[in-house]
This record gives sequence, structure tokens and C-alpha cells, in this order.
Amino acid sequence: MSDINIRQIGPTGRITFTREKALNAMSYDMCTAIEVALDQWAIDETVKMVLIDAMGDKAFCAGGDIADLYETGTSGNFTFGQTFWADEYRMNAKLREFPKPVASFMQGFTMGGGVGVGCHGSHRVVGDSSQIAMPECGIGLVPDVGGSYILATAPGHLGEYLGLTAARMGPTDAIRAGFADYYIPQDQWPVLVSTLEKTADSTLIETAATTAPTGMLEGLQDKVDRHFGAESLSEIVTSLQSDNSPFATDALKKMRRNSPLAMGCALEIIRRTRVDGDFRAALTQEYRFTYRAMEHGDFLEGIRAQIIDKDRNPQWRHQIDNLPDQAVQQMLLPLGEASLTFHKGD
Repeated sequence: MSDINIRQIGPTGRITFTREKALNAMSYDMCTAIEVALDQWAIDETVKMVLIDAMGDKAFCAGGDIADLYETGTSGNFTFGQTFWADEYRMNAKLREFPKPVASFMQGFTMGGGVGVGCHGSHRVVGDSSQIAMPECGIGLVPDVGGSYILATAPGHLGEYLGLTAARMGPTDAIRAGFADYYIPQDQWPVLVSTLEKTADSTLIETAATTAPTGMLEGLQDKVDRHFGAESLSEIVTSLQSDNSPFATDALKKMRRNSPLAMGCALEIIRRTRVDGDFRAALTQEYRFTYRAMEHGDFLEGIRAQIIDKDRNPQWRHQIDNLPDQAVQQMLLPLGEASLTFHKGD
């Protein structure tokens, strides 16, 4: 497949995104190809580790390829999207639970679907250009692909802040929030990757890691916890409105661009996951939302406004100051026979 290069080099399984011009956006075919490789490598004794990287300087993977999702959804076909998300989440779980070391080298943008591939392995590497974010609420989705689990386990209420504002994280902040493990200067990556291909010795990553440049999140922790620890979306908004600081003003500005329904559901999923503490349970909650996102949510309108017409003027179903709790609960109700499973073909 021209969009992704999957092969074995020595004892190392290799996955490289090759859609450089499309910021390595992940298509459905790329997603299923990754799962096939993981299934094979998990039982192949000649494969000792997996290494994932991407071509180009701008992005590891800037998200999922949503063109097909929009085209099918606007024609009334919701099945394609539901199948895409179910299969993608199953692949995300296999990455997190893979029985061998999984290393990812994430330069540039890593967002959405890229987080699902790059941020669940055992050795997650970032460099100076790394920009990681979960911007789904801006297109009417919730932070998904297991991202809600990382947000739920971030220090304090950083998860709520990052999920509701889509704030971007440089290398230090990505490590602090739990999206990455190691900072290694990018000029060292080619030699390190070549050595890993020959040796499959993941401890070389730990040895090469060094201290990352100063980040932003540590200094914002108190403000984040004070505002984003509030009980509901409306209370978070009220708290921010009472604060004239640049932090509060910036957070509110970012949030007002996003789907209120998506933010309310993201908040609920993050908090449920924080209690459950289970990765598969997080994916299951995410799927309840994405399963309904086209028909009952803001997803298609969000894509229209941001990607198709690019008018940046989405007409959301609800207002940020007046989101009914019932609307959130309805999006997250159990799906019964349509519930997410983690077995192929179900």
C-alpha cells in the first residue's frame, strides 16, 4: 500500500506512514493494515519489537482521513463510520496490549487518529517539532482512539483542559500529560532507528533520552485544576468567565469554537474513565458517542464548517452556556447489540 509501508527488518516489525502530502492522515485501509501486521507479529517469534514512524517533517499523523466519513455520512450511510471507528478502536487496544515493545517516533503534528497509533506503545518518543493534541471537539467528536484514557490519567485536571480546549503540547508537555515517554533530539533519530532495526533493543531508547525543553503545563497546573475541576461544562465556563487572566481568556476562546455537545460528552467520558481506570472501558465509552455522532451529534456540521466549506462558522445543536444534561446522557447510553467488541468480525 502506497500510503503505509509495513515490513520486517531484522528482528523489528516496521510501520511507516508515507502520506507526507496529506500529513500522514490515516485511512481505513491503513488502519486495517496495521491491525493485520500486529496480529502476525504478536505470534511471530522472529519479531522482537515494533517501531512506528512517518515520512516528512510536518507530521507523524495529523489525524484520521475524514473525507470518506463525511461523504458517506451526508448520504445517510452511517454504517461506514461506525465500522471504521469500531475497527480503529480494536486496533488501538491491540497496540496498547501488544506483548512486545512498541516504539513510536512522533515528529510534527500527532493528533486524533495519530494519537491512537503513536501514544499507546511502550516507548513513545518526541522531539523539538512534536505537537500533540486532541482537537476532536472542534469537529463535533470527542477525544477518542483511547485518547480519553490518557486524558483521564493526566495529572490533576489537565485532561479536561486539553480535551476541551484542544491545546497543543510540545515535547515536555506531552510527556507530562502522559502522551509520550522520552525526549530525544530529532537529529539523533535516524541512527537510533537504524540501530533498533538491527537489534530490537528498546533499552537504547531509554539510554538516548535526555531532558526536554521547558514546557507550559506545569506552570498552569493550579489554574487548570481550579477551573477545569468544576462539576459541569457550564460551571467550567462560569469559572473561567470570573477570571480575567490571559489563561482563562484563552481557554474560553478555544472552547467557544467547539461543539458544546462534544465537550459535555468528552467531560463525562474523561471522568467516567478516571473512575473506571480501564483502557477498553474508555474505548467503549468513546464508541457510544462516535456511533451516534453523525446522526445525532455535531460531527457532519463540524466537518462542513472546518474542512468542506471552511467558513469556520458551525451551527452547533446547543449553546455552550446551556447544554442539557439529557443530551449528554443520550449520546452515551449503552448500545446493546451494537456495543463495541474487541474481536474481529463481530
